Amino acid sequence: MFTLFFNCKQQKETAKVTETSVKVKKAPFVWEAANIYFLLTDRFNNGDTSNDVNFDRTKKTGVNRGFEGGDIKGITQKIKEGYFTKLGVNAIWLSPIFEQIHGGTDESTGFSYGFHGYWTKDWTNLDPNFGTEADLKELITVAHENDIKILLDAVVNHTGPVTEKDPVWSNDWVRTEPQCVYKDYETFVSCTLVKNLPDVLTNSNEEVELPKELVEKWKSEGRLAQEQKELDAFFAATGYPKAPRFYIMKWLADYVAEYGIDGYRVDTVKHVEESVWKEFRKICDDAFSTFKKANPANTLEDHFYLTGEVYGYGINGGRFYDYGDKKVDYFDNGFTSLINFDFKWTAKEWDIEKLFATYSDKIHGDLKGASVLNYISSHDDGHPFDAKREHTYDAGTKLLLAPGASQIYYGDETGRVLTNDEAVGDAKLRSFMNWEDVNNDDTKALLTHFQKLGMFRKNHPSVGAGVHKMLTQSPYTFKRTYTSEEFKDEVMIGLNLSEGVKEVEVAAVFKDGTIVNDAYSNQKATVTNGKITIDSPYNIVLLEQ
Repeated sequence: MFTLFFNCKQQKETAKVTETSVKVKKAPFVWEAANIYFLLTDRFNNGDTSNDVNFDRTKKTGVNRGFEGGDIKGITQKIKEGYFTKLGVNAIWLSPIFEQIHGGTDESTGFSYGFHGYWTKDWTNLDPNFGTEADLKELITVAHENDIKILLDAVVNHTGPVTEKDPVWSNDWVRTEPQCVYKDYETFVSCTLVKNLPDVLTNSNEEVELPKELVEKWKSEGRLAQEQKELDAFFAATGYPKAPRFYIMKWLADYVAEYGIDGYRVDTVKHVEESVWKEFRKICDDAFSTFKKANPANTLEDHFYLTGEVYGYGINGGRFYDYGDKKVDYFDNGFTSLINFDFKWTAKEWDIEKLFATYSDKIHGDLKGASVLNYISSHDDGHPFDAKREHTYDAGTKLLLAPGASQIYYGDETGRVLTNDEAVGDAKLRSFMNWEDVNNDDTKALLTHFQKLGMFRKNHPSVGAGVHKMLTQSPYTFKRTYTSEEFKDEVMIGLNLSEGVKEVEVAAVFKDGTIVNDAYSNQKATVTNGKITIDSPYNIVLLEQ
């Protein structure tokens, strides 16, 4: 069994090594190998304290259940500072930034506001707590200038909860019962996820008028006529019926056509009829084309990215999610990739060669042409890989070197606490980013570890999208090979090597006379008799030509 470990000496020494200065050939961006950073917009960085309170959201909340000031400007600030670039991040996924319900809900877990973004009141407007349209435009512009894609988060399944300030929409728009009992396809889809979370009638093709709540809201904001004009143009151009789902999909696609976002992470996918996502894909693709034609200088990818949250889907299920009475292939229903809920436990229970080899075989076998997004922790998974942050180096190594795309959840790289005795439920996972720890030696060392692995992944699509092959079992070395029509990339990685001077057999990847760089220690070595010698205090090498 291959066990990853990093001792205290390595942690301290790691912090002393600066980002590699070696220039490598710029690799093409490949979604299947992306290094995606997921953050809760309200919990990452406060770039504008003037927008911290809106709609009189001032009631005392449960622990980690109110707005805490993070915003779009704060994310842009960190992009400008180079935080994401140094981490090798090439895509940022923001939690939903649309206008949230103005009130809150009184639950057993404590009073809660919609800081997380999943309680939408108005898809056509940004919540002022998160920022303005100008803030979003700047974020996307700055991100693209730094070779970083932007993913927003799409919620089609439900509106926000009903409160005194947020009336329920009419029954031709939403259902308020029955509540889902999760026994079969029907009881996952045609129901409300939880109590007081109105379920959009995504199955309906009946034409409906705008909810009177939105009509009154837009009238008071002076934009009713414009919104109606745009809706009329959309329905006239597409021929879609004025059914609830098409209104929402049109509103979400506007952020593609107007701002040039690169993709959506889609929420609660398995709770919506799968055919809806094919429709969403087409609408987003059309909007993506509209933006590209209007902005020919913008270097966007060829395809719009959709990754889905099919809660409980895992790579071991291949292309399908099994409801018990029905299996659905969501890859065949519009999605580029799905979030892989298997990773946290396969990374914990399997030895590392089984993990890497199995994932490579799946991605290049059953899932060929599709992809998965691996994670070790998230905003709503109460059983992360390392809740107590006791195996942070191991977590980073497995996540960032595993086949598939990687999702860093904000604070994975800094050991942000995921346990809080005062918080209840998913609030434990949603504390503010621990910027105050970043300059501590231990945190700095961990962050540097993530940075080196992240940069190596970013520079080499073979890490995430390439074919895995073990070279030697002890010490554990392997190679990854990625080939496209215009680009070939091959790297070699060694784990659990000896610290200090180490001789590594590299003939399977590098020819004699080749100058090889170890991106982890930032040392070069020349291949002689099929071997190189590296003298570093680490038990890991990341080898590139």
